[in-house]
Amino acid sequence: MEISDSRIDAGKVFDWGRTSQEYAKYRDIYPELFYQKIVDRGLCTEGQKVLDLGTGTGVLPRNLYRYGADWIGTDISPEQIEQAILLSEAGGMKIDFRAVPTEEIDFPGGSFDVITACQCFWYFDHERVMPKLAELLKPEGKLLILYMAWLPYEDEIAGKSEELVLKYNPSWTGAGETRHPIWIPDIAYEYFEMEDHEEYDVMVPFTKEFWHGRMRACRGVGASLNAEELAGWDAEHRALLDAIAPEEFEILHYAALAVLRKA
Repeated sequence: MEISDSRIDAGKVFDWGRTSQEYAKYRDIYPELFYQKIVDRGLCTEGQKVLDLGTGTGVLPRNLYRYGADWIGTDISPEQIEQAILLSEAGGMKIDFRAVPTEEIDFPGGSFDVITACQCFWYFDHERVMPKLAELLKPEGKLLILYMAWLPYEDEIAGKSEELVLKYNPSWTGAGETRHPIWIPDIAYEYFEMEDHEEYDVMVPFTKEFWHGRMRACRGVGASLNAEELAGWDAEHRALLDAIAPEEFEILHYAALAVLRKA
């Protein structure tokens, strides 16, 4: 599904379906600490029903499945959902995945203990979505927003890779990340109260091939470049990594979470 949003990449069209297979292979990279901080807060655990928005290839529910929650995952991209189903079935997991935009989800009120949004919250139409999410949560239900990004100004490999993305896609707004709390729109506070937030650094291990795949599976590359641009980026990025990166290395990231409680 092609998406264009004036808030993102100056409205340049992108389609996660074009990179879903690479996304499934290369973007399941969150360290164990990322998940531990969730369950340590009593979220996404046994006895809870959880809705994962923008689930992509189901990274969050698949990695938290062992803690016993009952999961539903939704995503705007049918191709992403197809990969999520394949991966969950291969792992013997019973997760309900559905291809539907967040703005159009339709469940009975009070259906969920927790709603999660990992690496996707800024895509939503918040004026439409925030009252819907509050309605879907049980009393005292929680909205958990999650994010992780490399730090290009502190990590040379990440910085050089990001520069190359911008060479081929100058309007990409995914560049230039620094540490900061997750942005919460004002409309959210009409329905939720901030309960907790945290930002912390993590080192994520890669090989050259895996980092190349991770970069190719990002919105600014595989989801938006045409075939000629993608071939050029691919060749240049491989050459870049051969010049500056060892076979195995770590990339400095920061991770962030925000827990909002239904008012």
